[in-house]
Amino acid sequence: MLRRRPFALFAAMIAITGFGSALVAQLESGDRGILPLDSSGVLEVTSIHVDVAGETAEQARYAGWRQAQRIGFKLLWAKAHGASPDQAPAVDDATLDGLVSSISVEKEQIGPGRYIADLGVLFDRSKTAGLVDMAGDLRRSDPLLLVPIMLTDGTMTSVETRNAWQRAWAGFRTSTSAIDYVRPSGLGADPLLVNAALADRPGRAWWRNVLDTYGASDILVAQVQVRRLYPGGPASAHFIARHGADGEVIGSFDIHDRDGGDLQPLMNKGVQQMDQLFSAALNDGRLRRDPSLNPPPPPTPPEEIVADEAATAIDSTPAQAYQLLVSTPDAAALSAAVSSVRGVAGVDAVSESSVAIGGTSSIVASYHGDVSALRAALMARGWSVDYEGGQLRLSRAAGPRPAPAPLRADPLAPAAAPPPPRP
Repeated sequence: MLRRRPFALFAAMIAITGFGSALVAQLESGDRGILPLDSSGVLEVTSIHVDVAGETAEQARYAGWRQAQRIGFKLLWAKAHGASPDQAPAVDDATLDGLVSSISVEKEQIGPGRYIADLGVLFDRSKTAGLVDMAGDLRRSDPLLLVPIMLTDGTMTSVETRNAWQRAWAGFRTSTSAIDYVRPSGLGADPLLVNAALADRPGRAWWRNVLDTYGASDILVAQVQVRRLYPGGPASAHFIARHGADGEVIGSFDIHDRDGGDLQPLMNKGVQQMDQLFSAALNDGRLRRDPSLNPPPPPTPPEEIVADEAATAIDSTPAQAYQLLVSTPDAAALSAAVSSVRGVAGVDAVSESSVAIGGTSSIVASYHGDVSALRAALMARGWSVDYEGGQLRLSRAAGPRPAPAPLRADPLAPAAAPPPPRP
């Protein structure tokens, strides 16, 4: 087992490839590694657009944050109940101030008396879950290993170097998602175990080892290709969601950014929509684990293989009727003979053709196999079987042979001395 021990698999790879010094040199690079954000204690609502006026810039900004809190709570309630935000109960601002842990600014424009922004609201999970009925009722998937792949400027990377796509997934708060993501950080042996090249590797043995290393049950691949009209110009990104070791396509979408400056807001939006694709696939039953990722069964013992082959050979042979003659001194002997023949593997039916108590009775058996196989099977059950004129004559096998008589003394040997006379 390699659970939670990625360096064991990493050491094996170095021993196999023989490029230990080169690989270690690559792993020592400091330009990689983004630890995933722990979001277990918060509930986040993102991309809340506000446009508020005020007497001053500070008043407008404060009013915009208050409005974002109200909208965020309604959206959180609607997501938990599968309803419209308009149906959410009204909560006063003082209560919301106690529920909100922080406000994240995605984009904002501040004027003398106006505030325009896209905000994210983080609610304290312990205080808010009860009000929105999210106290543990969210259906979640099994742990799924996420492989983020970014293709830009003709280069495809995953967690080998820091990039905007990996940073977006590391900062994604998964507490309200239906997917239990396992996100590699890019530290340690992650670049060797989870990278863009190995994501297309079909070998099941490899994937079983990787999944066991990270404690996951299946694979999700989130791929994005970024194009720009010119360096620093407008950007467009094509996102593809894949599942499983064979890279089955779950869905795809495109996002365009006219500003083209910082790619991070574009990647953050892509993560939100990608999570929606994966969650919808989970609800539709499309994220089924490939049975080939299960460990192979243990080898079958040789005696079981022989037995299975013999049973298969018997079952594939058409049934034939054979006549058996058996000595029946009484009714109990006839009943015992019929039961014994019926217990032979491959016998479908047994019928009494003629009954002669105190003589020889005739039994007809329907058997899948030839007469030699039937004779061998009966002998294995303790019968002595003779084949005469197309019929099998049964009799109980003789008991154990008597012990052989002691050998006579050698006549040429000297006679033994007579015993001494009794007094």
